[in-house]
This record gives sequence, C-alpha cells and structure tokens, in this order.
Amino acid sequence: MAKQCEVCGKATVTGRSVSHAHNVTSRTWEPNLRTVKALVDGASRRIRVCTRCLRSGKVVRPPARARFLAEAEAKG
Repeated sequence: MAKQCEVCGKATVTGRSVSHAHNVTSRTWEPNLRTVKALVDGASRRIRVCTRCLRSGKVVRPPARARFLAEAEAKG
C-alpha cells in the first residue's frame, strides 16, 4: 500500500540530508497519515488520510449508528 493520502494525493518525498561536514545521505519525508472511517460515495469506508485533510474538513465522517444513539437515550 502506498504511503499516500487518498484525498489530496500527498505522498512520500525524497531528498538529501546534508550535515555540517557536508556528508550527504538520502532520506525521505513521509506524510502524517491516519486510517479513519469516512463517507465515500454514501458508504462508510476506511481510508488513509493525511492530518491536514482531517483538520481542514475535507473528510466527511459517518454519523453515529442509530442503535448506539437509542441505547444512550434510554440510559440517560
């Protein structure tokens, strides 16, 4: 599975680390991905999304299940 956001497409970026002595090594920067349940085409699905998309509201979370809401109302 690719380390890529399924909403915005943000992916792993490669580059070089350069020390003070100018020793050069390759390195990667990976996006901060989270697996969340989201509404996709009207159905609840698990997708990998970067935290920037979560914070900005690009991901629509599914509503709470009616059964759990009914139990919560009955208790209190």
